Amino acid sequence: MTNDTLNDTTSEHFLVEGMTCNHCVASVTEEVSAIDGVESVSVDLKVGGASRVTVISNRPIAVETVFAAVHEAGYSKVTVGR
Repeated sequence: MTNDTLNDTTSEHFLVEGMTCNHCVASVTEEVSAIDGVESVSVDLKVGGASRVTVISNRPIAVETVFAAVHEAGYSKVTVGR
């Protein structure tokens, strides 16, 4: 987790396997964006590998909360990225 004290935001990266298209990106983005405190979500789609999901929030978000949102979007293989 990275803290940006100038903007008072927190950045966390996750790796999600199984995403293959922009619809996948939209599903994950929608679910994770619904978490209280999340300001933005970006996805670096990597078909055939682990896509990198970056979550920017105005406070720390529990990893389990993000995992649950990604699972709700239909993806079970998610890990904390670096």
